[in-house]
Amino acid sequence: MHKIVVAITGASGSVYSKVLLDKLLTIKEQWTALSVVLTENAKTVWQTELDNDGYKDYPVKMYGSQDFMAPFASGSGQYDTMIIIPCSMGTLGRIATGVSNDLISRAADVVLKERRKLICVVRDTPYNLVHIRNMETVTMAGGIICPATPSFYSKPTTIEAVAATVVDRVLDLAGLSVNTYRWGNHK
Repeated sequence: MHKIVVAITGASGSVYSKVLLDKLLTIKEQWTALSVVLTENAKTVWQTELDNDGYKDYPVKMYGSQDFMAPFASGSGQYDTMIIIPCSMGTLGRIATGVSNDLISRAADVVLKERRKLICVVRDTPYNLVHIRNMETVTMAGGIICPATPSFYSKPTTIEAVAATVVDRVLDLAGLSVNTYRWGNHK
């Protein structure tokens, strides 16, 4: 059983966080706690990209980006998985340099220091050398960089299905079991 925190930053790609939350709710038997932290920019981007404020409707505990009393702000909270989706390059940079000035960067620091699973779904493109070095630093510290790069061999036909090709990979990386297209299992 997992204790999972999902962090949503203001990078473009709200569909990824929506699809992830939807899928996590379908596999509730695999986790004991699911918490979400959104930045103010994430709320704006969600409303812009998805034309709604549906992030308010999820039956999970929501935290603001300055709520350092959140249980996952400390290793004693025992959250074992953190997924930052989408992960802005600013957030990645703060994590890579140890700047814990908001709940997302603090929680990521905790996950790394406790040797737990941090998955950063970076969305910007192209990358500059600073981005690449920050990805290297986070990887060397034990994090996983999973670019929001969809696959197409499952022949997705909707934006949500395209996003699910990334989200399903993230769920695999998190150690969760999800029914999805698997290469070599098609007819």
